[in-house]
Amino acid sequence: MRNTRLPFQPNARACASRRKIDKSNCLLQLVLVLVLLAVPVFPPSVAAQTADNRDSSSAQPLAVGETSGSGEEGNFVKRLFGAYRRDWYGSNQNEPEAPRRISPAPLTSPPFPGADWNYGGSSVIGATNTTSYPLMQALYGGHAGSEWKSSGVQIYGWINPGFNISTSKHSNLPEGYNIFPNRIDLDQAVVYVERVPDTVQTDHIDWGFRAGEMYGIDYHFTTAKGWLSQQLLKYHRQYGFDPLMEYVDLYIPQVADGLNIRVGRFISVPDIEAQLAVNNYTYSHSLLFSYDPFTQTGIIGTLKLNDHWLVNLGLSAGNDIAPWASGAKPSLTACVAYTFNQGNDEIYPCASGINSGKYAYNNVQLFVTTWYHKFNKSWHMATETYYEYQRGVPSVSGSITPETNTNAAFCSGQERCFAGEWAAVNYLQKEFSERNYVSLRTDLLNDLKGQRTGFRTLYSEHSLMWGHWIGSTILFRPELRFERAYRAPAYDLGTKHNQLSFAGDVIFRF
Repeated sequence: MRNTRLPFQPNARACASRRKIDKSNCLLQLVLVLVLLAVPVFPPSVAAQTADNRDSSSAQPLAVGETSGSGEEGNFVKRLFGAYRRDWYGSNQNEPEAPRRISPAPLTSPPFPGADWNYGGSSVIGATNTTSYPLMQALYGGHAGSEWKSSGVQIYGWINPGFNISTSKHSNLPEGYNIFPNRIDLDQAVVYVERVPDTVQTDHIDWGFRAGEMYGIDYHFTTAKGWLSQQLLKYHRQYGFDPLMEYVDLYIPQVADGLNIRVGRFISVPDIEAQLAVNNYTYSHSLLFSYDPFTQTGIIGTLKLNDHWLVNLGLSAGNDIAPWASGAKPSLTACVAYTFNQGNDEIYPCASGINSGKYAYNNVQLFVTTWYHKFNKSWHMATETYYEYQRGVPSVSGSITPETNTNAAFCSGQERCFAGEWAAVNYLQKEFSERNYVSLRTDLLNDLKGQRTGFRTLYSEHSLMWGHWIGSTILFRPELRFERAYRAPAYDLGTKHNQLSFAGDVIFRF
């Protein structure tokens, strides 16, 4: 029989049963919806913010160490609400452009998740960290404000509820991350405590860290064996907590054009998409992203050679596994990024989690390339392809029991076999204004032996999504998605070839 308990996801029966949602989670969802309904979603002055002639700098988060210039006084709560009011009603004063020692950013943010092309293992070397949301603005305005600014430490995060209406009744798998059909969920609530090293300056060594904690449904996909993984691997809880990022950074500007060394648990370096809601164009994830590695624990260096070339080199315990967990093994990550065409293009090939490739918990050997291209001021795209595999995967018809919460493979009479899959995705984005954009995603995944999704079939997925901002702290992302499994009925617990869904989420930053 096919094993339907996939990596980072609940087993099929847990998917099918709504009775497993405990009362505290139901109450949490109700409170969350009521809070969001109380937010002034479309204040009169915000509607005018979508005009193209509005200065984009007023929409950006304030630079670290800056204040809004409003002179807001009072207690912490008053300062906090004042920061939201300025953000939503556009009363923040325009700030000067943040210092950079690299080419101008190809994109604007908002409306897009980030202004620079993605690469992993480091903050953008040569660009100023401009994160400063209402919580920090309220703290900066207090008695200890100068101490907060001088320390460089920030606390911020977001709440991210979402919903979906699906043609499937029991499970949306293999879609990610919206695995539970026809309901509202708290996808993720995230808190960061961090310090970002100053990579613009070139005269002294700097340091940083991040403690990034996440609670919600999305932990099904981010869970790494050994990092509180019993919540999923043993108890199969629908909601869970994941210490998603726990690392320290050391930045050395004197090596080439800047070297960042990161140690701890961090996001695996390749991919257009990311595990955190704020880093993605769309609410749902591509099939490609849903079945590749998510995090690694180890050390990675990111070396900027010049304005065109950047290199990642890292050693970890493997993909989605802690060094102290059974099955961990030394694994290499090596990537190179080439930026050209005046910063409008970036090509980023990467090999991630490379070792012998022998079957173990999510021990996929990933070879991936991403390409980013800006057509003009309002249009850009991102394309990604990969091939990944494991050796010696147990057969669904054999006597070998697979790892907990993983799939066996369709091995055609063998006890074990080589199991690979390939995937490709393209994102095409159109910016309509500083508060609105549209994203079109086209996605293919071919699970050659059924080891990743549980079904040996080719999939396609197409999504159309609209993003609308209120200030720089609230983002709405409704989307329409259609997907098909061609060689086997893979949707709704293996009963349907097709799945159509309408979904959406809200990201509320603090």
